Amino acid sequence: MLVTFTSNSYSDITMFGTAAVALLKLMGQSGNVPGAIMAEDVPAALAKLNDALERMSVQDTDQPSANDKASDFDEDEDREAPIGLDKRAGPLISLLEAAATARENVLWEGQ
Repeated sequence: MLVTFTSNSYSDITMFGTAAVALLKLMGQSGNVPGAIMAEDVPAALAKLNDALERMSVQDTDQPSANDKASDFDEDEDREAPIGLDKRAGPLISLLEAAATARENVLWEGQ
């Protein structure tokens, strides 16, 4: 499933459903698709999302990285690192910031 976030103040953002639902939950939403955040609630949702991502970042730096371990296999070096939720959140954060500034609602629906 794909989820598309829309606001009158920003271009539509489409992302995979698992990432979208995880980000919605970090914002304090139920994770249900479709849904909406009313304009007056957007700043609080944005703050919750940023706080949650910051906590996740701190936890990640406390954990030893798989890249810190010596590898016996050359093929492990060829693997790309997975894209973290914090990176996937970037476009959505931009949309939420624009919506908060313009005092616009944010809507999302599945495809």
